[in-house]
Amino acid sequence: MPRPSRWSDPTIKDGIWTYTLVSWKYFHDLVTQEFLRTPNFVWRGQRVAEWPLQSSFDRSVPLADSRKRGQAASRHLARFKLASRGRRGFAPQKIEKDNEWWAIAQHNGMVTPLLDWTESPFVALYFAFEKVTKRGERAVYGLGNLAGKLRELERGEISRAFPSLELIRPLQDDNARLVSQAGLFTRLPLGLTVEAWVGMNFMADTSVPRLVKVVIPDDGREECLLTLNRMNINHLSLFPDLYGAGEHCNKALKLPNYAASSRL
Repeated sequence: MPRPSRWSDPTIKDGIWTYTLVSWKYFHDLVTQEFLRTPNFVWRGQRVAEWPLQSSFDRSVPLADSRKRGQAASRHLARFKLASRGRRGFAPQKIEKDNEWWAIAQHNGMVTPLLDWTESPFVALYFAFEKVTKRGERAVYGLGNLAGKLRELERGEISRAFPSLELIRPLQDDNARLVSQAGLFTRLPLGLTVEAWVGMNFMADTSVPRLVKVVIPDDGREECLLTLNRMNINHLSLFPDLYGAGEHCNKALKLPNYAASSRL
């Protein structure tokens, strides 16, 4: 049975399935028809479809020498730990793991080796369209069907020299944004993109999508944001702090009929 013309048949290569939508309006249809029963997927929106799934640290510190990049990351995190003293509120929880520190740093604007993901494809769509771009196409990514591979890595059934992908779900109570966004993170060895990791692990795999890329034209951005706002997907709900309130008001200033009431 042929697929509807609302999106292209996926191109499939090394576990990566790429769909191209005719319009953002069909994103809901694609998700419900193709991925409604895939609860193990996590999602990420990017405002430029051509950008790789690469951490902000790798973009900012493009060192060819992996050892030097690792040393730079260690210094960067140690500097944040020192700089955050007295700034985490009254009686903050003790943090033992570096990934928990990286998560706090990520949600406070610092460059880190982590990538943000969400359990909601529609939150990912919001982040894909939230900022203005002139690049023409945006993208939403879905990462899933990895359970077997991750268990192999955890049990040591794959060589230690083979790069591993970490799924990070921080347990700290002082990260309200993470809760509001149904968020989590991935972490890869420095210098490695998610696309490269999937390609290395699932070479010639066409069985099921391991990484989904949904390419979406930029047309209709304002309508997309208005629609998501009516679904209560906006900065006010995703960032439960003054920053979120300010950004929500900025949207209302620029987009007619964005505010749900005269008070907001």
